[in-house]
Amino acid sequence: MTDTSGELTLDVMFEWLEKMPVPEGYKTEIVGGHIFLWPQRDTSWDITMAVLEQLRSRYPLKCLGSDIRVDYPGRLNGFASDVVALAEGAQRDGKDHWRHQDVEFVAEVISKDTAANDYGPKKATYAAAGVPVYLIVDPYTGEWHLHTLPKDGEYHSAVSFGFGEDVDLTGTVVGLTLKTDDFPRD
Repeated sequence: MTDTSGELTLDVMFEWLEKMPVPEGYKTEIVGGHIFLWPQRDTSWDITMAVLEQLRSRYPLKCLGSDIRVDYPGRLNGFASDVVALAEGAQRDGKDHWRHQDVEFVAEVISKDTAANDYGPKKATYAAAGVPVYLIVDPYTGEWHLHTLPKDGEYHSAVSFGFGEDVDLTGTVVGLTLKTDDFPRD
């Protein structure tokens, strides 16, 4: 349903995207009111699937998603994260979108065109929303960056290692260890 108030909203912007001739295989999201489109790469998809497959030991399929719209606090933040894990009992809002309050884990696989978003405004937004675990996977550097302990709009714990080192999430709400040995590099 189109908003007739003339106010720019995420619903209006996503409606525009739905009407645009976005090429097949491109991802779209809105960060701070800016629309971003970029091609999905094989490397990104392989890492996304590797993370999703490992999360399946802890989360039921209905609580996992990739490239699903979640609206976050702040000005016009409608993200389509590479991996989202939702709490058991997660509910959709009145517009049939998943609620950011139910997000327990997010992973973003870096793309050269949108890396600044993942390391900058998206990280800040996830922290402000209280997402307990945010993982950035960078196939260009062969490193992963784990952010936890969100409080007052920022993450207060960060650790980084290279591919091949496990991501220890046992002390978090996720409660498992992610293997990174098979993550491909770009």
